[in-house]
Amino acid sequence: MMTDTIAAIATAPGQGGVSIVRISGPDAQQILLKVFRPAGKNALPLQSHLMTYGRVFCGDETIDECMAVLMRAPRSYTREDVAELQLHGGVYLTARVLQLCLDAGARLAEPGEFTRRAFLNGRIDLSQAEAVMQLIAVQGEQARKAAVRQLQGGASGFVRRLADELYSISAGIAACVDYPEEISEEEAAADALPRILQLADEVESACDERAARLLNQGLQTVLCGRPNVGKSSLLNALLEEDRAIVTNVPGTTRDIVHGDMTIGGCRICLTDTAGIRETEDEVERIGVKRSAKAMDEAELILAVVDASAPLTEEDRAILQGLDKDRAVLVMNKCDLPCRWQEADLPQMRTLRVSAREQASLAPLKALLLEKASVPDRMALTQPRHMASARRAAHSLRAAAATLRDGLPVDMCTVDLNEAAQALGEITGDQVDEKLLDAVFSQFCVGK
Repeated sequence: MMTDTIAAIATAPGQGGVSIVRISGPDAQQILLKVFRPAGKNALPLQSHLMTYGRVFCGDETIDECMAVLMRAPRSYTREDVAELQLHGGVYLTARVLQLCLDAGARLAEPGEFTRRAFLNGRIDLSQAEAVMQLIAVQGEQARKAAVRQLQGGASGFVRRLADELYSISAGIAACVDYPEEISEEEAAADALPRILQLADEVESACDERAARLLNQGLQTVLCGRPNVGKSSLLNALLEEDRAIVTNVPGTTRDIVHGDMTIGGCRICLTDTAGIRETEDEVERIGVKRSAKAMDEAELILAVVDASAPLTEEDRAILQGLDKDRAVLVMNKCDLPCRWQEADLPQMRTLRVSAREQASLAPLKALLLEKASVPDRMALTQPRHMASARRAAHSLRAAAATLRDGLPVDMCTVDLNEAAQALGEITGDQVDEKLLDAVFSQFCVGK
């Protein structure tokens, strides 16, 4: 199937200023010229990588005026001949032009098939192919930078460096097996064991679950507290919009309210919860249960209290039940006289704010940025990559155990080969069709 010519809409569904129909394969130029007629007497033959004005036609009927470009292999995204038609961005119009391309001999592309061809033709490796979709889906500057690092071969270079070291270790063991009179098993094991253990440590330390969550989901932050301490007002102030309803009636917020914001390129996902208290109201009780569930799943808990009112038993119960490693005390309404005593403050990080004064929120925003930031270093943050890396580390530790137990050194080669196989799955150096189907099925059709 990778030898035929495919076509698809490359832009998002809906109306817009421009839409793109993309064609890739050996017949891309032929199909383009069946549906596109360039303006001017000297427009043909089409020059590669040069935008050409003309019109799309069906028989003698003009369908649209547009721009077209032909990118001849191998200087294209797929390393095949690629043609693109840039049309006026109407839903019907774009679908009509795509159908003309299909009628002219193209096949409708499968999800991710353009990028799959780029991988199979050696333009990018598998981790770079996944970075393409990651880049499309990013919702913050931090996630964009991580996707670009992977697209530019950051993960690939890291994994291939580990694979080269693994190959060197395996070569040393093979030399011992082939030339036992020159290299003893004791010498080979003494050289290989620390290198294998170091390699396993490096593979495991590269798997950063927390960074993966922050990049893919943002910092999951929950505002909790008893009713009427200003949680909803604080949410609105942070988002700088009226997302949650604010009244003086206790229990106004009965369900969780979500809102996203970006600070310093980092995505923050805020959740306002129902006021935590004992209640006979069935609807409010359900909201309190949902609040508890949101707190259990949050990366950061902002325990909001009313600094202008004395400490209550409800405040005490909430604060005592918090995970202090994830919680920060936020004393709201600090524009009013403080009614809390120093002895009332729990042993946890504390910030004083006022939802009415944006300037007072600066320390809180700095805290959110601190918690949401990911170290700017090479790490494996894709779930598939981390799963493969962990399998590689497991096999490396099994190989190390074989050497440590004094067993024949060639017995560890099976585990070393399995580790190499797992690392190769990250870059696509070791891959099968089932894995490729799983990866590219997550892509949009036009990419």
